[in-house]
Amino acid sequence: MKHELSISEVLSQVEKTVQPHFGKGRPADYIPELQRVDPRKFGMAVKMVSGTEYVVGDADEPFSAQSVTKLFALGIALNRIGDEVWTRVGKEPSGTPFNFLSQLEHEGGLPRNPFINAGALAVTDMLMRVAKRSDALVRDYMGFLAQSSLTIDEEVAASEIETAHKNRAIANLMKGAGTITHDVEAVIAAYCRQCAITISCRDLARAALPLAAGGFSPVVEETVFPERLARRLNSLMLTCGLYDSVGSFAYRVGLPAKSGVGGGIVAVIPGQATVAVWSPELDRFGTSVVGFAALEAFSQITNCSVL
Repeated sequence: MKHELSISEVLSQVEKTVQPHFGKGRPADYIPELQRVDPRKFGMAVKMVSGTEYVVGDADEPFSAQSVTKLFALGIALNRIGDEVWTRVGKEPSGTPFNFLSQLEHEGGLPRNPFINAGALAVTDMLMRVAKRSDALVRDYMGFLAQSSLTIDEEVAASEIETAHKNRAIANLMKGAGTITHDVEAVIAAYCRQCAITISCRDLARAALPLAAGGFSPVVEETVFPERLARRLNSLMLTCGLYDSVGSFAYRVGLPAKSGVGGGIVAVIPGQATVAVWSPELDRFGTSVVGFAALEAFSQITNCSVL
């Protein structure tokens, strides 16, 4: 990163820059529990590969990780199952909303990538082969990487399971195509519980740090996956991490990133740092409005874009 300001000064400037963006989105209204979150919340954390970290705002307040967990679930699957994952999930951008059904049906029940809901459900199904509770496996893995005790918000999980009608349709379609093998309700429950993992910006930046350090975690001081896997996960985030707004994000921010409808986004600056941001108001693509603006401002100030 090339910049004249310290990272602390950059974060202070970013916090001021994003103020006009509040009120331009709305929290996820299809998950009832997420509607209760204060829409004015904003937190941001930067974790350097050197070990230094910087935070601003509500960076230590836990939020619902939602689809950000898909990144870590995929990392576990590739570590434990290997390239077999790609026989049941593709690697291409979808160009459609994260819960789009028509494309999945047209393409024979094979999800375009692991970050849309269909792909994440397929990954969950695969993880159910290696763990009795795949949601707990993902929670504990993220907690290990962050060196923090993470929890699953049971109220959010119950809310998601009760309203997961579109995901049930997706899972049933894939069950019929043979893409998933376990009971549909069991897969839905495991997936929704995984999405209900709570994490703070500080812990999320720590958990994602191996992606900036070639698979090595400076937090736990060990290599957690091969360097080639870090490159591949970063590539997938750059092309698929923000669904049908990924092109706009690459154009304006230029970093591999994964978003979630809880308002969180984690971005990777390869070889240098990870940046996690959280603010609950979403745009029409399901991405945090303020979080997007914060990462754009951070990228411009520090000139850290990989593109």
